Amino acid sequence: MALILNIDTSSALAHIVLNHDDHCVTSITNTDQRTHASFVQPAIKDIFSKSSFRLNDIDAVSVVAGPGSYTGLRVGMASAKGICYALNKPLILLDTLRLMAFAALNTPIYKGFDGHFCPMIDARRMEVFTALFNKEMKEELAPQAMILDTNSFDNYFKNTKVLFVGDGVEKFKKITNNTNAIFDNIPYNENALAALSYRAFLSKNFASLAYSEPKYVKEFYSTFSDHTP
Repeated sequence: MALILNIDTSSALAHIVLNHDDHCVTSITNTDQRTHASFVQPAIKDIFSKSSFRLNDIDAVSVVAGPGSYTGLRVGMASAKGICYALNKPLILLDTLRLMAFAALNTPIYKGFDGHFCPMIDARRMEVFTALFNKEMKEELAPQAMILDTNSFDNYFKNTKVLFVGDGVEKFKKITNNTNAIFDNIPYNENALAALSYRAFLSKNFASLAYSEPKYVKEFYSTFSDHTP
């Protein structure tokens, strides 16, 4: 049995989720990306005020480590590590792209889908953060920043259909007419967070508090002000 606090400020929607094993107890979502930093701590306090648990009761903290918004990733990581240090709890790092693929895999209309799952996060211009997973959630293409062109994923289209999901799919949809490409913007939610963080807990897939960093995928670039992809 495990009580896990999940922190996700990696994208436009921020989630604070408390799950008991793989079941979501309660959650709070913030839709204004500009206020993620000020949202996290009050949301955590509110989460516990609405449940029968206290912060000290948690067994671990999970954080969505990226890729995603540079500012959001830093906010989430700092919050998660701070709680883990203060309470001496283990830290779990979740990958944004794997979360997206997992949510698509478990969407009812795609149950039994026999192809690959390709999450895409919008970045600058024709660039996306992406990866590729098979139906067993085995990573076929490692998370990376990719500049899309008409030949992207041709090697995979030869053998299977590919379901592209996320807010970056429109970029690729505009430049490919391959009949093996399927597009959908399926958001992940508190259920996906709860399921994957619990799996990591059971596997004792814990991260180092001292050395854990956001998964930027590519080097952060800024000219005086912070830019989020």
